[in-house]
Amino acid sequence: MAEKLKVRRPTPEEGARLLRIVRRGHRYKATTYRRAMGILGSAEGNSVKVLPNLVHTSPDRVRQVIHAFNEKGLDCLDPKWACGRPREIGDEDRALIVKMASKRPRSLGQPFTRWSIRKLQRYLATKKRRKLTISRERLRQVLAEEDITFKKTKTWKESNDPDYDAKCARIEDVVNNHPDRTFAFDEFGPLAIRPYAGSAWSHKNKPQRLPANYSKKLGTSQFHACYSVGDDTLWGVLHRRKSQRAVLRGLKSMRDRRPDGERIYAILDNLPLHKTERIRDWCAANEVELCFTPTSTSWANPIECHFGPLREFVLANSYPRSHRALSRALHKHCRWRNENARHPAILEAERKERARVRSESGRRWGQRQPRAA
Repeated sequence: MAEKLKVRRPTPEEGARLLRIVRRGHRYKATTYRRAMGILGSAEGNSVKVLPNLVHTSPDRVRQVIHAFNEKGLDCLDPKWACGRPREIGDEDRALIVKMASKRPRSLGQPFTRWSIRKLQRYLATKKRRKLTISRERLRQVLAEEDITFKKTKTWKESNDPDYDAKCARIEDVVNNHPDRTFAFDEFGPLAIRPYAGSAWSHKNKPQRLPANYSKKLGTSQFHACYSVGDDTLWGVLHRRKSQRAVLRGLKSMRDRRPDGERIYAILDNLPLHKTERIRDWCAANEVELCFTPTSTSWANPIECHFGPLREFVLANSYPRSHRALSRALHKHCRWRNENARHPAILEAERKERARVRSESGRRWGQRQPRAA
């Protein structure tokens, strides 16, 4: 009569580990838990006919586990499964997929501007020199594994100003060495009397709503803003249009902030209204030095980042009914902002706007702009 099949006697260490796996089964893989259950059941004297019902498997699999434990011990709890069929998409194929996905379709003679998964799959399958057959799902997985994602295209500005380095150096010098006497000026606009989309807390499926406005008969306006670098204060006046008179009023307000008669520095962009003969004569007579930013380099003006909070906290989710109401809202926010200049919400909005403006150029101080691709 054949000897009854059962596991050999486990050592104390093996028995303790098997018992720990059975008691804490939720911490282990299902395969490891069931194999430990079968080995313990066989060690307790249960026959091969009873164990399949205990571990929910077939008698043949129970016999395999018993023989594996008798030969290898606890190593049988974590079977080394076969690696499966060989990969059809090798490293060279993956490199080809990444290379083709990163290229613009028109550079490859295709009549569209961006790839979709279906178009890229079809192109790879019909490529002349090297054809690659791959399913759409596997193609999507390969792109995700290689960190190739579908992103929004970004732009940048190139400055062709011959005095780029000198202007940037001058602005950096006055900001770092004379911050208490440095001011910045720029126009924020155009601002129309219309609803401005935004976001706010509301009940689920009941968002706050703004009326649609199809007729904009009140025109636009410009907020002529001034910023003191040393005092970290923002102020301005809303005018219906850009004008030499409005610019001169802004410069005079800066001069009034330092009535001692010593030289002050005003950072402006290259708008022709900022360079008129009248403005230059007034600045020369009142010790005001105009520091112009290079062309297409708005990020060099320190006031630019402060327009982000104006968009987020004044315009977004609002509907001003008149230019006067809009002016009151801007002035009220400037007063609150000057009293709470270090408020986390203000600082976060300024960081976002600074990153947005600098992303257009892609550079920081002292670095030239990249050439277009």
